[in-house]
Amino acid sequence: MKQIVLVRHGQSVWNLQNRFTGWVDVDLSERGISEARAAGKALAERGFRFDQAASSMLKRAIRTLWLILDEMDQMYVPVETDWRLNERHYGALQGLDKKETTDRHGEKQVLKWRRGYAVSPPALTREDDQHPAHDLRYREINNLPATESLADTLVRVTQWWDEQIVPRLENNQTLIVAAHGNSLRALVKHLDGLSEDEIMQYNVPTGIPLVYRFNDDLTVAGSEYLADQSALEAAVSEVKNQASTHQ
Repeated sequence: MKQIVLVRHGQSVWNLQNRFTGWVDVDLSERGISEARAAGKALAERGFRFDQAASSMLKRAIRTLWLILDEMDQMYVPVETDWRLNERHYGALQGLDKKETTDRHGEKQVLKWRRGYAVSPPALTREDDQHPAHDLRYREINNLPATESLADTLVRVTQWWDEQIVPRLENNQTLIVAAHGNSLRALVKHLDGLSEDEIMQYNVPTGIPLVYRFNDDLTVAGSEYLADQSALEAAVSEVKNQASTHQ
């Protein structure tokens, strides 16, 4: 059976502070480190062996992947980083406290920015220090975003999937990917054929492996989170509450 494991990075420092993060390169919190190691332990207990690994170009995902592979004693697995797995770019909202942003702009507007499928937050200017054009890791990439909707994120994620993952699945490689809430939501929409309304209600918990299995023609045969139901429900509920503008 062809399969891939998707993992949202463990809790980051800004997840803990309830701030918009996007492409800002914040690290894992202590809890996030523990979540990543727990994910590695869960995968090791189930006997997973990986041929290839991938992550975004942001340290919270990279470190999550390192910790998982370390826990599994599979640090030798080749790793590729790709900007197309980065979190959705939140534009000028990046770094802002979610509750303070709601108080300033109103709940209705912030809800549109956060949950409108094709709605983008205010863009960064090219002169802004946070614009990715000023970051050396993206120096060879054209048309970098200054803000994104989930629809924009879906375009780059599916392009990455078709180019980097489909050929490896066809070659029966087993893969693990560490990425972010919105880049993984976009991928789930693509794989499961979810509607715009369905994906806007979907929340990816931090640090819990999501296993997809595929038929020979790469249609989805099934998927599951490697957590018991009560733990999964609690983790999803926490993410949902963080996304709430009432937080």
